[in-house]
Amino acid sequence: MTAGSRSRALHAKARSLMPAGVNSPVRAFGSVGGEPIFYDHASGCRFTDVDGRTYIDWVGSWGPLILGHAHPAVVEAVREAAGRGLSFGAPCREEVRLASMVVETVPHLEMVRFVSSGTEAVMSAVRLARGATGRDTIIKFSGCYHGHADHLLVSAGSGLATFGTPSSAGVPGAFARHTVVLPLDDEAAVERAFAEHGDGIAAVIIEGIPANAGLLVQRREFMERLRSLCTEHGALFILDEVITGFRVGPGGAAALYGVEPDLATYGKIIGGGMPVGMYGGRREIMEQLAPLGPVYQAGTLSGNPVAMAAGIATLEVLLADGGAAYRRLEALGERLAAGLRGAIEARGRPWSVVREGSILWLSLGGGEPPRRSENIDPASAGVYAVLHRALLERGVYLAPSAYEVAFVSLAHDEAAIDETVGAFEEALGEAGT
Repeated sequence: MTAGSRSRALHAKARSLMPAGVNSPVRAFGSVGGEPIFYDHASGCRFTDVDGRTYIDWVGSWGPLILGHAHPAVVEAVREAAGRGLSFGAPCREEVRLASMVVETVPHLEMVRFVSSGTEAVMSAVRLARGATGRDTIIKFSGCYHGHADHLLVSAGSGLATFGTPSSAGVPGAFARHTVVLPLDDEAAVERAFAEHGDGIAAVIIEGIPANAGLLVQRREFMERLRSLCTEHGALFILDEVITGFRVGPGGAAALYGVEPDLATYGKIIGGGMPVGMYGGRREIMEQLAPLGPVYQAGTLSGNPVAMAAGIATLEVLLADGGAAYRRLEALGERLAAGLRGAIEARGRPWSVVREGSILWLSLGGGEPPRRSENIDPASAGVYAVLHRALLERGVYLAPSAYEVAFVSLAHDEAAIDETVGAFEEALGEAGT
């Protein structure tokens, strides 16, 4: 589907004002072709663009809208908070309440600090890890995205431990040289890195479930080994739960794998659709932050009362009724996955639908679903682009990238799922796939 006339006009104007006409690269539709669709308004699991076309939305603002668009409880909470003031730059009761909800729910979070984005949360957690350990080196994994902080914008070598090289212009090589990049799903590579750099490693950071280069579900044994190696060598284990926190369950990926990180980073859902990030962990580590300790981090909009109110309202729904919301999300996620798998099998394609709770990804290659980004078939991006366009024609909006995931919300009902599956079946036929 080509963008409607109003979307095209807005994009033409936007290109003269903003690089590629967007404020985040993937929104430009570069990997799926065509021009971006400009949203006008949204409610529940659907949005309407500026040309009056309505779509079932499986992006959900890239994950935070677990209750759906414009959930009445969240909207009312935001309205009430905004009426009391948009920003204080000072302590407010809402940040205390949200912090209490998080700490009471997640056992390994003894103290937290709010920031304004997931990138800021990760950046701050890494700085804290370096300050707390007195070490400089960070281990990250190829295919894991931790925001656009300079020292984490690095790429991997050919499967062996390498010092990172910048994957963005403007990042000094000296920054990246403090980051060791390893392959996912490879305990031996991590053991070698610790054997070589152990005394200098401040932290190992990994996404709870890598979800920015496909959905790369890791083995429990691998996650447990990361935890034990950090303990053995005095490094901190940082779990990036910006996507998985309160998405795969109240305890996030930490509970899923049965591992306890030293620090964890959050975003997305705890803001209920508003810009929020958070990091937290053991008390003795968090108390290294200024003004109690020597590690400086600050933010004028940290603990913003409107964003805090949105997060409180969201968690109140998710945590009510003994986990009923998560049981519902599990059922909806399985219904969608089963429908998509059935359509794929009917066409005789060797593809997979990878699912963890309410997160799904189409793995459009053969064989077992990959655990490493390097094992994703590059040709799958072209197939996905064809499917993406065919689904847009049928009013189904997937992420404009073959490597991004789909998010189920509580607003997606059985009818929306069945409509999506029907559109997918038609798209497979039309696309010749």
